[in-house]
Amino acid sequence: MTKFLLALHVLVAIVAVGPVTVAASMFPPGARRALADPGDLRAAETLRLLHRICRVYAAVGIAVPVLGMATALSMGVLNDTWLLVSMVLTGIAAGVLLALVLPRQEELIEAVEANGGATDTGAAGAAPAAPLSAAAGTSAAAGTSTDVAAGTRVTVRLAMFTGIFNLLWATVTILMIVRPGSTTGA
Repeated sequence: MTKFLLALHVLVAIVAVGPVTVAASMFPPGARRALADPGDLRAAETLRLLHRICRVYAAVGIAVPVLGMATALSMGVLNDTWLLVSMVLTGIAAGVLLALVLPRQEELIEAVEANGGATDTGAAGAAPAAPLSAAAGTSAAAGTSTDVAAGTRVTVRLAMFTGIFNLLWATVTILMIVRPGSTTGA
């Protein structure tokens, strides 16, 4: 049963976390392109797709720590330091994704749509407001170079948070492979 749980844990980690790390890493440069060319509907669609991938696979990713805990329990290592550190880092990575990465992706999608990157209009037919103006501390109207600059600042921060998320997952992966007291001889 332990081997089955471990195999399932590793497979779900690859299938769930891999797409999030790749899509989240692709999002900031895609957002910069979409903000630089507000009429590019394909760039806006790409952002929405990358964000959807991040959201969906983040939800699927909940299975990774659940299966990891079941595997650790089966192996009798639930109280080992390397595992506890991995669990804390996994929690931090989830927090970074949910609190810092996904909301900024949504903010950038709204900014791209406000700057003409979407055919939708607001509920009453009015164009949506530019959310980055308030977030970046500017008072520029949608579509100005100030909004693009504010959007670029948000993409830089998003890239940083995405990098932190990816680094946390890489650290957890390394801890899982080269764990102290491992019987693999590594």
